[in-house]
Amino acid sequence: MSQATELKNQCPLSDGVCGQEPAPESPDVVRMSLAAAMTLDFAPGSFYRNACLSCINLLLTYRSGCAARCAYCGLSGAKVKRPIKSFIRVSWPAFTVDEIIAGIARRKERVKRICISMLTNSRAPRDAADICRRLRSAVDIPVSLLISPTILTRRHLEEFRDAGADKIGVAIDLATPELFAHYRGAGVGGPHSWDRYWQCLEESLDVFGQGMAGSHFMVGMGETEEEMCRAMQRVHDMGGNTHLFSFFPEGGSPLADSLPPPIDQYRRIQLARWLIDHNYARAEGFTYNQRRSIIGYGLPKDELERVINTGEPFRTCGCTGRDGEVACNRPYANSRPGPGIRNYPFKPEEADVRHIRLQLGLPL
Repeated sequence: MSQATELKNQCPLSDGVCGQEPAPESPDVVRMSLAAAMTLDFAPGSFYRNACLSCINLLLTYRSGCAARCAYCGLSGAKVKRPIKSFIRVSWPAFTVDEIIAGIARRKERVKRICISMLTNSRAPRDAADICRRLRSAVDIPVSLLISPTILTRRHLEEFRDAGADKIGVAIDLATPELFAHYRGAGVGGPHSWDRYWQCLEESLDVFGQGMAGSHFMVGMGETEEEMCRAMQRVHDMGGNTHLFSFFPEGGSPLADSLPPPIDQYRRIQLARWLIDHNYARAEGFTYNQRRSIIGYGLPKDELERVINTGEPFRTCGCTGRDGEVACNRPYANSRPGPGIRNYPFKPEEADVRHIRLQLGLPL
């Protein structure tokens, strides 16, 4: 490991300076999730139930940080003023792009996809394209970009495509414009716009093709189940797909002391997402109670039982590899390893399905 990388690894994620020297930045250096570092043998550790990650998740890094102020994010410009050493539950050690390319080349049998995540930083569009180009020229592995629409134009999307990216993720996160504004826009003094995010998703689908772009949504931010279902249906009708998360409090963020949503709520939304994305049902065909929670999916009971018992709706929904299987399975990104798994990073076994049925309030 280089001296520059060793220095950067000692720094908090959002800090501009560590000790006496400025921290290295993108495009020369990027951060990598702990799970990805373990996949490449850059970090020691083991995965609970052998849920190995097959996507190398990378994060651009700048001394000036991220200009966004999203209330739930550990990288937010509105974060509590103390060192933040984690993001999405884990540490993100820094490595040079050259080190990462060499690591992937050594362990290419473990890697099905690479994902580059942007920050809301004026340098990010150029750097993301540059890093994508370097990766694609060095290793024959597909690359996704998780983008920041606020600082992008359609031309940037075309540059990402020309640099070799094949999929785009747009993290809308919130199910309604009111919640988006409250947690990401005017409510926190942030720069993001609900309309721009949806517009960018539409542009991404136009540039990259149907099924090659999608959105992240996060359950448990005050939305009703019906509102989340309708947001997911909108993405599907545009030709995109949905990657679903359960809110998990991020240390150092303004919502650090908030609670995740009840597990039964999350399981109902997971099932709804799978049915929508696989054309089994539509959000407007679901039935909802007075609290706008799902009480029916518009399917015959035996057909719904069959879907639930496969366990598939409750797996992590992420970008796939060339084999068509989910590569970005993000082990335990929104729950701790153990019996409280929210997104299964592997196919649920029979005992897991029984547990899921109990969480849904269904008979065994």
